[in-house]
Amino acid sequence: MSHRAARVLVVSTGAVRSVPWHGRTVASGIGKTPVHAPVDVGAAGLAGDEQADLEHHGGPDKAVLVHPGEHYRAWAGRVGDLVPPAFGENLTTSGLLETDAVIGSVYAVGTAVLQVTQPRRPCYKLAAHNGVADLAVRTQRTGRTGFYCRVLWPGTLEAGQAIELLHRPDHGVTAAEVHRVVNVDRDDLAAARRLLDHPDLLPSSWVGLLDKRLAGHVDDQAARLHGRPPEGA
Repeated sequence: MSHRAARVLVVSTGAVRSVPWHGRTVASGIGKTPVHAPVDVGAAGLAGDEQADLEHHGGPDKAVLVHPGEHYRAWAGRVGDLVPPAFGENLTTSGLLETDAVIGSVYAVGTAVLQVTQPRRPCYKLAAHNGVADLAVRTQRTGRTGFYCRVLWPGTLEAGQAIELLHRPDHGVTAAEVHRVVNVDRDDLAAARRLLDHPDLLPSSWVGLLDKRLAGHVDDQAARLHGRPPEGA
């Protein structure tokens, strides 16, 4: 576990809007703006926040999207000056990286209690929102994905508050490791088997995805990363 003091830098929410992408428009809630006042947070997420694609975003296990603020410095000079919440996050943080965020860890933020559930799977809407054609691919490759939390206890939170660790599971599986195995090193079958030793740590769809890989069927990521259907579809 990192010994850095973790805290919230920016709290952001947003409504669903149309985003242009290769001659068409797609609906997305990725365009968020900072909120300079306490925000209520419950099982569905932050008050005033919306998601367009409820199959892949939102819901109790993806109620709050956290993105480490350290990543903005890492991107500087590579894709232009991105500022929070360019990655569509609800909480921009400091001192809490994906390598720190053990799946199932519980944190207090303000009067709310959050639990880490899964890494974010980058999609093409990152590219569409920021005008960087390969941003989803580069986000996935670098592991600067952020991660989702569920809300164990509703409350209010705001920028500047500390993120206090309440519980860290002993299994040690981090959001960074889940991301690596599920999205990047897809031929690392030994690591896939290790994750499947803890199926309760993964969304059921990811358990199925890893089971298929072990059976020799590798998933196509074209639709998610590039906004187009898989080859042959």
